[in-house]
Amino acid sequence: MRSALPLAPAELRGNRLWMRNYAISLRSWHNRKKLLREGGYAMKQEKAYYHLPGSFEFYELYRVFLPLYRTHRDWFYDWCEIGSLYGAPADCLWGGGRTGCSRHTAREVLALAQEYGISARLTFSNSLLREEHLTDPKCNALCAQFAQGSVQNGVIVHSDLLVDYLQEHYPELYLVSSTTKVLTEFAQLEAETARPEFRYVVPDFRLNKALAQLDSL
Repeated sequence: MRSALPLAPAELRGNRLWMRNYAISLRSWHNRKKLLREGGYAMKQEKAYYHLPGSFEFYELYRVFLPLYRTHRDWFYDWCEIGSLYGAPADCLWGGGRTGCSRHTAREVLALAQEYGISARLTFSNSLLREEHLTDPKCNALCAQFAQGSVQNGVIVHSDLLVDYLQEHYPELYLVSSTTKVLTEFAQLEAETARPEFRYVVPDFRLNKALAQLDSL
């Protein structure tokens, strides 16, 4: 366990998003030190997996951050791992009105994630899709691209119509149930986790404090 105060890498100190997350991590570091002093830190250590947003919008940030994360793991907590990068280009019909300003292509985003062994997820959470939307060329081309690679990629999805389509046409992609479903009752979340179509289910934030119930899953 490191005892020295963790420093924000100099290359990232000018980035507001990075510094905000660094400040949160720093508070966690101080809390952890307090637990160690008080003897309340369990020896068994579990991993926390972070799923990082804006794979297209924040491409330039991740292009700097990921090499640091790989080559300087001692700068980061050993109980933290990156679970995925997620996002979608602007103006994707299946994206449900999400906007973006990235000039980087899907090929670039996918190559960056694959280079560092990280799963890339497309955010296709449009809840109003109809049958005629499923043949959209742009979204299908993206799925075809993300279905390739050494690391399995996935899709964050809301529409059951799209779930069925993706399972039939892109079985290489795993599916994530989107938090945009707003499943605010625990019974709804429990039913969603039982669905075999989904590898992951993202709970509504209002269930964040239902710790005893979440532990029962």
